[in-house]
Amino acid sequence: MSLRRARAGAAPPLPGNPAPSGRIGPRLAGRATRHGEAGTPGGLDAATPAVLDPVVPGGHDDDPASAPGSRPSILARAGARLAHRSVGSREAGGPAGPGPKTSGGHAETALADGSGGSRETGASAGPGAGPRAAGAGAAGAGRVRGVLLPAGALALVLTAGALAFGQADEAPPTAPTAAPAADAPFDRIATGDLAHGVAGLQAHLRAQPKDARGWATLGTAYVEQARTGGDPTRYPQAGKALDRSLALQPQDNDAALAGRAALAAARHDFHGALRDAEAALKVNPFSERALASRIDALVELGNYPKALAAAEEADGRRPGIPVFTRYAYVLELRGDIAGARRVLGRALDSAVSPGDTAYVATALGQLEWTQGAYAPALRRFATALAADPAYLPALEGRARIQAAQGDTKTAERGLEDVVERLPLPGQLVALGEVYEARGRTAEARAQYELIGTWTELARANGVDTDLDTALALADHGDRPEALRAARAEWKQRQTVHTADALAWALQVNGRSTEALSYVGKSAPPGCRNAVFLYHRGMIERAAGKTAAARTSLAAALKVNPGFSPTGSRAARAALKALEAS
Repeated sequence: MSLRRARAGAAPPLPGNPAPSGRIGPRLAGRATRHGEAGTPGGLDAATPAVLDPVVPGGHDDDPASAPGSRPSILARAGARLAHRSVGSREAGGPAGPGPKTSGGHAETALADGSGGSRETGASAGPGAGPRAAGAGAAGAGRVRGVLLPAGALALVLTAGALAFGQADEAPPTAPTAAPAADAPFDRIATGDLAHGVAGLQAHLRAQPKDARGWATLGTAYVEQARTGGDPTRYPQAGKALDRSLALQPQDNDAALAGRAALAAARHDFHGALRDAEAALKVNPFSERALASRIDALVELGNYPKALAAAEEADGRRPGIPVFTRYAYVLELRGDIAGARRVLGRALDSAVSPGDTAYVATALGQLEWTQGAYAPALRRFATALAADPAYLPALEGRARIQAAQGDTKTAERGLEDVVERLPLPGQLVALGEVYEARGRTAEARAQYELIGTWTELARANGVDTDLDTALALADHGDRPEALRAARAEWKQRQTVHTADALAWALQVNGRSTEALSYVGKSAPPGCRNAVFLYHRGMIERAAGKTAAARTSLAAALKVNPGFSPTGSRAARAALKALEAS
């Protein structure tokens, strides 16, 4: 049933209020399309990568129950690889190029196990769920068994919560011949279920290598593993699987086109994501994944009126949780917080699987957190974790609120567990700021330094990292580089987020007058984003606009008094100084 009528009256005019730059959301993110070679459509031969090795993605343990302290972190292993050789797969012809050959003539790396093209076998991270989260494990620590999937059963298996883990030397069972579902809800399934589904796809495609839709589904699953697990080395493998699907079925292949849209979005190529989503919708106007990716692309390109129209169209064509959560976010961007809350509430009422419940409850928790409603947010995160105890976005949200409430010791432990499996810039900064609040400056600096490792690894695998880089480095790193990255991102797309990043990068580089020209775009009147209001207030203060600065800083602390362990402290100090002057 459509949720369009959940909106109460007309929303305020755009531009509106975005989620904070540090928001942790179960929404699809986006990035650039750089595809690998499609391989030989006819099947597996010596000229084709050995695409279906039944190992855990990347040759490492995806078990969400693995003890966080029992293995090197994703970025520790990534850093070792980057120090050992040129970044990514440059020696092998670029991120999308084929992997190295073994003496037997088959590629040592594989599409299906995610270790091809851009990395060495057994090196890096694992999957998780929903905007996500993922596990990591030591190379060779374990393997996921191949899972039998009868026709149409993949979506059911993915939301059933079942997991099967075996030893590294165990052979997978014989795969069935039926095709899995091509539109499985990878963006909102439980952590272990994603690994389970990928293992089943590997087994299926070993038996049916000419199944175009199976390759499309595998490619999309790899995108989700990369996005939720903070492991960009999966993206080239996703591209290869999707290209294999299109080589097998060049025409009317909406599943592969929708998968390419998701891949482009995950790599922050939003123009490419929009193009591929539109192409998929020409084939299948009811493709849930393409409808969702089109909304994501329009939001990230700053075209908010079209994003709203796309959300309404998607709600009419394919109402469901992926559409509802995006619809709610567009309403939030318009400043209609109450409308967003209503839509998410109804979406939660419609959730039937643990994955859906965790996904939507976390979105509600994040919305409450951005508005400083800590008690309701904690209740939503508790609902999510009751459905999926390993759901990292909910664990992260809970830890952020604990930090905002002054319980930095508990927040530190929670964020350490999150960063162990999801070492993205936003999470690294969150943990670093908690360390700073606890006086652990050396540990904080180590977290910030890891952002450079992630950036190098991501860029080597086709990800546009300029916005992530600008936001992290402006506060915790190379400020001139932050400004360069922010300018580059603003040139590509003009959104409230890129306006905020550029304004703040200009400010920290001593260019407050120029920064003022962007704060009206990032934090317009009525803004409900504490981070953006804080940045605006500090810029106004530096530019000598005392009264405006006082108003903006007070508004930031009113919206969310603990929006950042370091930022909120700086906002209070600045406001106190302004009031004393």
